[in-house]
Amino acid sequence: MNIHVVQQGETIQSIAALYSIPVELIFLINGIAASGYLVPGQTIVIAFPEKTYIVQNGDTLLDIADKNGVTVLELLRNNPFLADRQYIYPGETLIISYGKKIRKVTTNGYASAYISRDTLRKTLPYLTYLSVLGYRVTGNGEVADIDDTEILQLSKAYGVTPLLIINTLSTLGQTNVENAFTILNNEANMDRLIDNLVVILKKKGYYGINITYELLSSLALSAYENFNTKAYNRFKKEGLFFLVTISPSILFTATGITFEKINYSKIATQSDELVILNYLWGSYLGPPAPIASIAKINEFLDYLSPMVLPEKLVLGLPLIAYDWELPYTVGISKASSLSLDSAIALAKESNANIQFDETSQTPFYTYNTQTTGIPIEHVVWFVDARSMDASMKIITDRGLSGSSLWNIMQFVPQLWAVINTQFEIEHIPETI
Repeated sequence: MNIHVVQQGETIQSIAALYSIPVELIFLINGIAASGYLVPGQTIVIAFPEKTYIVQNGDTLLDIADKNGVTVLELLRNNPFLADRQYIYPGETLIISYGKKIRKVTTNGYASAYISRDTLRKTLPYLTYLSVLGYRVTGNGEVADIDDTEILQLSKAYGVTPLLIINTLSTLGQTNVENAFTILNNEANMDRLIDNLVVILKKKGYYGINITYELLSSLALSAYENFNTKAYNRFKKEGLFFLVTISPSILFTATGITFEKINYSKIATQSDELVILNYLWGSYLGPPAPIASIAKINEFLDYLSPMVLPEKLVLGLPLIAYDWELPYTVGISKASSLSLDSAIALAKESNANIQFDETSQTPFYTYNTQTTGIPIEHVVWFVDARSMDASMKIITDRGLSGSSLWNIMQFVPQLWAVINTQFEIEHIPETI
């Protein structure tokens, strides 16, 4: 796999000729709009199939998989357009394989129960776990139910392991501090919450839980450790998987961005896996900065490594863009979120050239808008194939378990191309 950075004047056709691959393959792998318009600085994933197959009359996906010694899921991963189809057609070419993979990894995708079913079907072949959002906790330990029947049925049909996410966030991603600490400071509320969760997991057929600690700090650490110990022991007794997501407490200082030094050892020991992920939502009050800085991730992992075995660690990657209006004013300025496709479309519309920050391994660009004749500068930070590949290199180099994707509500073709062409996606047996 190569990652090509578009230069001024290049087209899909010229890039295809440069790498001696079909134009259709570039469209397939990158999910580029039919217009094929490219933005300077945009990334194009170039992949070279090891084996292809031309569909014959009467073929089915199962027939093709059997003939070529692969699974139907592998065919769906290598040919994502099949998720939009009811039929395959004689004469069309399917990708059978991409050659030797670096290693196995786990992938965990976060999604609400209302995710588009088309998007879900396209994404499921690439997932180990599906973490289902929507369950919310009250201060007395009650859990608001959701209709997740269909999403659970689909995930299991694709051999994907469902996890239930629990947090005290609002629908806008705002933490309910009162609820969180009402639970943490009351043993009866803790017990009630854990009991309720076990009932839901068993009733609905979840494999386990993905529990998020949004307010973890040095001051609150002992309360979280107490709850985590109680929850871990109960979930393991019930034969359920226990995944913990921690969001490093980010600190903005005069000299830059850093994180609070917290001892995660006890929580890490009492969990099956630990996800490192900062949730990014529809808006953001922090200053303009890379979405997911590889340099900062490595710095945090260096700090964390004496506390946690690498094979228990999962690296989170936010799949989002933020648009800041400049100049930034603390407490007033607010960034608005964009999808990754929208970030590219905005760069195209604004005639912006996408630049790349080597330290953070993330792209950005600037553009101007007009309000009553006064130009207003904006900066957009996002992630692209280079960021995704750099994240996967950390996982490989450090021996981490895999990647956690926030979120999968939209299909991101380049992400799955980067992962699928280089790694084998692990699947969990149906029973623990």
